[in-house]
Amino acid sequence: MSEELFAGYSTSRTDEAVGPDGRVRPGWVELAGALEAVGVAGLAAAADDLAARRRERGIAESVWVDGRQELRPVPMDPVPRPVDAGTWAALSRGVTQRHRALNAFLADAYRPAGRRRGDTDRAAEIVRAGVLPEWAVAHAPGRDPAAIAAAWPGQPRAALAASDVVRTADGRWVVARDVLQGPSGIGYALTDRESARAVTPALLARFGRRLVDPAEAVPLLRAALAAAAPPACPGAPRIAVLTQGESDGAWFEHQVLAEALRAPLVRAADLWPRRDGGVEAAVDGGRLPVDVLYRRFDDALLGVFPTGAGVPLDQALTEAVRAGRLGVANVPGNGVADDAAGYAWVPEMIRFYLGEEPLLPSARTWVLADPAAWTEVRDRLHELDLEEVAGYGGRRVVHGPGCSAAEVTALHAEIAAAPHRFVAREPLAPATVPALVDGVLRPRSADLRVFSVAAPTPAVLPVALTRVAPGDDPGPVDAAGSGSKDTWLLR
Repeated sequence: MSEELFAGYSTSRTDEAVGPDGRVRPGWVELAGALEAVGVAGLAAAADDLAARRRERGIAESVWVDGRQELRPVPMDPVPRPVDAGTWAALSRGVTQRHRALNAFLADAYRPAGRRRGDTDRAAEIVRAGVLPEWAVAHAPGRDPAAIAAAWPGQPRAALAASDVVRTADGRWVVARDVLQGPSGIGYALTDRESARAVTPALLARFGRRLVDPAEAVPLLRAALAAAAPPACPGAPRIAVLTQGESDGAWFEHQVLAEALRAPLVRAADLWPRRDGGVEAAVDGGRLPVDVLYRRFDDALLGVFPTGAGVPLDQALTEAVRAGRLGVANVPGNGVADDAAGYAWVPEMIRFYLGEEPLLPSARTWVLADPAAWTEVRDRLHELDLEEVAGYGGRRVVHGPGCSAAEVTALHAEIAAAPHRFVAREPLAPATVPALVDGVLRPRSADLRVFSVAAPTPAVLPVALTRVAPGDDPGPVDAAGSGSKDTWLLR
């Protein structure tokens, strides 16, 4: 290992590249050698080149600040992150398992009626079995009863899902979050590899065919979207990417995905009814029939935007689905499964629906709507992370260990007034990876977003997004200013 390259490199937490003895770990030895050949000056030049190219390419995300939308660049670190084949295989099995269980839960939660015709007890099977309390399903804020009709019979409600996983101090991989509504990140991962090829081609060439090309995920994603077409769809399904437009924070990614899938990028106003009950999209002056809409559109806004015919978008999509002429991926209403409270139940979902033990652990979580849970943690807020349940105010996360005594007291009062609005979790301190900071390598917390599809066969896509924290504290990796890395999946 080059003394210059890792000069001053030290970490108080587990690092993926360097062990506590200062030696490079086996999975990073070859990459460290390749980085030595590039050198500190070469990496600094690559970082400058990356920043310039990505600004020119428009790689950004938009955020709202004081009522105004601002575009912020998504920085990329020039040091890639390798993931060996054995680790990837284990993550793939665990993420696929979670996706299967969560889809089973969504089907159960949105069962259109009781188990039998005329059955007056319409509770979900998991509630009937006493595994989850009824309020956790029927009264969950993320559950939208109107979404029952937004899927055709038997359709997996989450065609695409993602799990954010982190490696913890003891070396385990733990799931920190599941995303089932409109998982973002594939487009950014594709662009990260594009950027790396332009800036550090020799680095990639050294590993050659052992590196999985993220572009291999595109045909698999397209096949998964095609599988969301209704059974009556004639011929090859015609897919379009549905976007809110420039006002969406991931507008850049929507454009990347539409281009990669060779699918038109359409907005609500581009959609029109067909005579057979389906929809068609106005594209380049013509009308194209659409069998599947890859929905990159917030659930809460579906009723706000009108179609070209002036009908609210949610109504138009539901009518086309009911007519058997459209499939929406992902189906609206999946927030019942992927909010902060839903996350707490995933291990029990796996056991109940699949009859299996979870392959990947979750952080220990208390849903404070349960009085016993609130009693258990009320005196431990200074030790825990507190997160709002999405339907009750957003995704604010408060890191208890970082709060002052006065802040903990105020937080206690806020939760005591409405405990159902919060969950508590044991904090996760993600392992670190080397990142170039001010011209030198420094450890930075990182997570890994892994994407999976439900059909034609449940599987993980061969693409992953590494997000890197902007500072050296162990807080949330996806905080403002976070960057990304090219993720090297190794064969």
